[in-house]
Amino acid sequence: MPEISGLGHVGLFCNDLPKMRDFYARILGLTISDENLERGICFLSAAPDAEHHELALVQAKEPAQKTHNVQQVSFKVKRLDDVRAFHHRLQKEGMKIDRTVTHGIACSVYFFDPEDNRIELYYTTPYKVRQPLGEHIDLDRPRRGAAGLRKIARGDQGAAARRPAARRVDTRARALPTGA
Repeated sequence: MPEISGLGHVGLFCNDLPKMRDFYARILGLTISDENLERGICFLSAAPDAEHHELALVQAKEPAQKTHNVQQVSFKVKRLDDVRAFHHRLQKEGMKIDRTVTHGIACSVYFFDPEDNRIELYYTTPYKVRQPLGEHIDLDRPRRGAAGLRKIARGDQGAAARRPAARRVDTRARALPTGA
């Protein structure tokens, strides 16, 4: 059976392509790997030598043409300090921060790009923690944040730890009784 090897890229329609291009290249530091502004498209990558593009920005041709139903677009960073530095950069640029959170398996900053797409920047931790989990983390207090992360990773997850395990659903077909 064929299988998917990974997510290739995400494409977003934009009302203001130059503003979005500037944000993703200048603020987030993605590399513009190709573009044709006359045709209204810009390709960006975090690792252009390995992947031509991970994000495609496309100028919407009419106001109704908009990216719909995208819950979030997430980008990995190498260190927790990178999450912290991006958080400060985003604040300095006046971007709307949604939340800073630890999932145990990751520490994240969620925010909105210039056209209100929800974006996550996250660092993957070495911990295995049952999901879903999301607890506020104060990125400006790294000792407290790291201690809190270790506490969560050890299994002290409050209500999440007390939640019963998901029940396995029996999906086998069953014969209906005759005469019913």
